Amino acid sequence: MNIQVEQPCPQCGGLVTLSVEDRLLACPYCGVKNFLQSSGAFRYALPNRVTPVKQERIIYAPYLRFKGNIFTVSRSGISYKVLDTTQDACPQLGLPPSLGLRPQAMKLVRIHNETKGRFLPLAVNIQKVLEKAARIQSLSEKGGESLYHRAYIGETLSCIYLPLLPREDGLFDAVLGEPLAHVDASAVQASKSTPFQPNWQMKFLATLCPRCGWNLDGEGDCLVLTCSNCDTAWRIDKNGLSHTPCSIFPGPSDTALYLPFWRLSVNLPAVEIQSFADFIRRTNQPLVPRKEWEKQTMQFWIPAFKLRPKIFLRTAKQATVSQWRLTGEEQEKEMRIVPNMYPVTLPLSEAKQSLKLILAESATNKRTVYPYLPHVRPEFISSSLIFLPFKDRHHDWVQTPGGTVIAKSVLHFGRAL
Repeated sequence: MNIQVEQPCPQCGGLVTLSVEDRLLACPYCGVKNFLQSSGAFRYALPNRVTPVKQERIIYAPYLRFKGNIFTVSRSGISYKVLDTTQDACPQLGLPPSLGLRPQAMKLVRIHNETKGRFLPLAVNIQKVLEKAARIQSLSEKGGESLYHRAYIGETLSCIYLPLLPREDGLFDAVLGEPLAHVDASAVQASKSTPFQPNWQMKFLATLCPRCGWNLDGEGDCLVLTCSNCDTAWRIDKNGLSHTPCSIFPGPSDTALYLPFWRLSVNLPAVEIQSFADFIRRTNQPLVPRKEWEKQTMQFWIPAFKLRPKIFLRTAKQATVSQWRLTGEEQEKEMRIVPNMYPVTLPLSEAKQSLKLILAESATNKRTVYPYLPHVRPEFISSSLIFLPFKDRHHDWVQTPGGTVIAKSVLHFGRAL
């Protein structure tokens, strides 16, 4: 679902239309950029038709929206599904189970400290929502098969409120102005509700380089901003801007695009993987481990951008298995801003969550890896962001010398995931 929200610019007050996935607000009126921060899930509401004098009477009912990829590893292999769903977070009140198409048919409004009315609390556990989503899509255990691992990658979790208006003749949907005949109006009004809570307030973070004060560059959905003045990269987290070790692998003269990858150096004691040679043997790759690989720390190369589940797994596997090709005469260089650097849209935290999936995807013999996945506890040594060069080959982007291939159409579609 392509859900949009109207957000006033904190500098000039101009209304800017954003996707709910956007984290960077670039105002087209005053040119100021701000990063959007929240202590928890972002909160929105469907626009209502209630007059200003009656706004204080509105009761906001919460719905949880989940968007992302669900992966499961079972005896039969790896299953995955792209999900985008909303679910009633107060099921005991008899409200509609879903918001349907309304969130994408109209622009949402972000709730803030001046939003009048009262808010019903979440009555469901977020983890339960995710588990239910997996069951609905038949991604859980099938026919008694053992479920070795489940992961949620590229997920976006937000809260969308349905405004309700209590009247003497019943409870009304404040969006459509229609009565909710099957909802217990007295139960809704008797439910414990609260006004807007201060910790819900979204914060604006100036996109200035913490090192030199220069304006940072980035697109709306990017999670890592770059500074063209001091050639540094800054990752967005709950505490603000954190410096991210970043480098770029030199490409040939006809390089058309640089794609970002999270490089994770790890030890996996449960499957006896410490070096790249261990990984090659454990996953039974059609390669003869070289002597120098015995001393090469195991690294997983995870795309730092969203892709369809199947392509995400394939790309991560290709980059991880072919990492030995990137240790030749031309070594990676310190970060320097170059044209055509693709934005980082997958956070480091989710790249770490995908590590066990990539291990499972790389295993030629499932029996040597799958049963050990529940016991795998990665010991992370280091993490960094590296941009790899890709050539334009008509319908594909081809990485050299690694050999990773990504279709242009798939890369474009990934921005909408």
